Amino acid sequence: MRQVIIHNAEEGGYWADCSSLPGCVSQGETYEETLVNIKEAIELYLESLESRGLPIPEETFERVVVIEV
Repeated sequence: MRQVIIHNAEEGGYWADCSSLPGCVSQGETYEETLVNIKEAIELYLESLESRGLPIPEETFERVVVIEV
């Protein structure tokens, strides 16, 4: 399981990144489309590493919520 962060894009829509897989990002017009796209990006990223015999990075994301007052 990989954790992703979904952001609002300035130009509209959304973009997502998976911090435990450097450079693994995707985007979409809707939140749902972005989720589908980042899942596909993660699958392809991992397949690419496997096919080249490279190690699969472990999930390293630590969730912290900070509330600004």
